[in-house]
Formats: sequence, C-alpha cells, structure tokens
Amino acid sequence: MAWVILILAGLFETGWAIGLKYTEGFTRFWPTVWTVFAMIVSLWLLGIAMRTLPVGTAYSVWVGVGAVGTVALGIALLEEPANAARLASVGLIIAGIIGLKLATPA
Repeated sequence: MAWVILILAGLFETGWAIGLKYTEGFTRFWPTVWTVFAMIVSLWLLGIAMRTLPVGTAYSVWVGVGAVGTVALGIALLEEPANAARLASVGLIIAGIIGLKLATPA
C-alpha cells in the first residue's frame, strides 16, 4: 500500500510542478490555490509512504515520478520538445524508479 501512496504523491508533485507554470508567479488565484493544495497533498502522502519505506527510496521515487510526469505533461500541454535525448533521459529515470522498487523490501 505504501507504494501506491508514494505513486499518488508523485502524481500530485507533477500537479504542483505544472501548476506553478499556470500561476504566473502566483498572480492567478485559482491556479495558485490548486498548486498549493497539490503541494500539501503531495508532501502529506510522501510522509505517509515514508512510515514504511526507506527515506532514500521514497524520496527518490517521489521525485522520479514527479519528474517523469512533469516532462510528459510539459510535452503534452506546453509544447515542450519530445526529442530522442529527452525521451531517453526519461527512460533512464523510469529505469531508476523500477530499480529502486525491485531493490526495496516492503
């Protein structure tokens, strides 16, 4: 269950990372509200996952899921480039997340 919570925390991290773009420097009210909400939920879920998962694994996976999700949404929503080097780099992050999952009991 901790892994599911951790993945959800990473998805909320993606939400606040992308949300930062839409706040326009925290000058837009509703995007700012969503972004702050996503930050709080993301950190809360990360804390719950860390009850049973090692801190290094949990934090690294949280950041990795957030990074992969942010790159994917940046490509889909913000017309960021999807070149081979960026996609290969995202693949390496995914490989690292899988490696940490396989190497961590729980």
